[in-house]
Amino acid sequence: MMSSSPRRTWFKRLLTLSLLLSVAGLFVWAWLPKPIEVEIGRVRAEDFRTTVDEDGKTRVKERYTLSAPLGGYLSRPSVRAGDLVQRGQVLAELSPQQPNLLDLRSRSEARARLAASTAAVQQSRASIARTQALVEYAQRELERRRALHAKGAVTTEVLEQADLDLRTRREELASAQFGAQVTQHELEVVRASLGGSKAGRSAQERIPIVAPVEGRILRVLQESEGVVAPGAALFEIGDPRALEAVVDLLSVDAVRVRPGATAIIDGWGQAQRLRAHVRSVEPAAFTRISALGVEEQRVNVVLDFDSPHRAWEGLGDAYRIEAKILVYERPKALQVPASAVFRRENDWVVYRVQGGNARIAKVEIGERNDRAIEIRSGLAAGDRVVVYPGENLRDGVRVKARRNP
Repeated sequence: MMSSSPRRTWFKRLLTLSLLLSVAGLFVWAWLPKPIEVEIGRVRAEDFRTTVDEDGKTRVKERYTLSAPLGGYLSRPSVRAGDLVQRGQVLAELSPQQPNLLDLRSRSEARARLAASTAAVQQSRASIARTQALVEYAQRELERRRALHAKGAVTTEVLEQADLDLRTRREELASAQFGAQVTQHELEVVRASLGGSKAGRSAQERIPIVAPVEGRILRVLQESEGVVAPGAALFEIGDPRALEAVVDLLSVDAVRVRPGATAIIDGWGQAQRLRAHVRSVEPAAFTRISALGVEEQRVNVVLDFDSPHRAWEGLGDAYRIEAKILVYERPKALQVPASAVFRRENDWVVYRVQGGNARIAKVEIGERNDRAIEIRSGLAAGDRVVVYPGENLRDGVRVKARRNP
């Protein structure tokens, strides 16, 4: 049998060897590179949607702008913004503008012109009477020569000359009558400049401004009475229950939008999201200067509400909204967080975590949104990838998941 002393010696050697191996392992572990803490995400197979997000505003579909048909003095409107009006209802009245006051010299000149115009009218009347007498004489002369021509007493040339004289006299009579009309109008102009209009004329010539349709007053553009120019906008009328939304998109985003596309309206003042769809994409773009001073080509996209009116009855004309227009949708699409994909030379790559190490994996991407990127090939559902890879991350480096505090 082995004595107790050799046993103790063997045990001490074994213990010493274990301590040496432990110390050596600690040194090796201390000198090995530590794994890098990273945020790790997973490849998911979920419904993927891409939207174009932009601010917009509402507007009444059928808007009527009432303008002054001519210059004049507008009475104070009888309606205010928000009032319900019926078709044909009088909103205001437009009267002729009062003539300017004349000083003493201008009035003397106008009276002289009045006297001259009165004389011209009398002269034109005398000319008409004289020409009328000549027409009657030429008519009798033509009838007499016709009788003589029938008896063979005068030639055909004489008869034709009499007929020509009658037509000439009639033309002179028509010219004299036109001249009389001109002088009469000139006389009326001079009388008007002297304030010689008939009493009550301005009241009779008031033009009513009436509502062309039933609706509500959206805006009163001329709230006080006063002189307005021809064509000046006075009222805007429409039906706030018939609203649409207009969103101006960058032209590079507008080409992806199709009529009928689904849209979500948010940021309009209530927590409820409203459903809508694209009715039309305008074919012409316009230029707008951005807040940074950059010229942008913008396109108006018109949306129709699908939610019932009671859900958005608080909205009015030109209210601000935020719209999300769906431009791409794919069910059960592979996707990763958008921050996991980056460019390496000419390829799109990710860091895939395998066995505790980060390995470069080339991927083919599809559409993207503000949170994720669609993966067409290169990854499988459930794969782990590094989110927000840093500059110190390399292919094959050991990584571990970062613990959230």
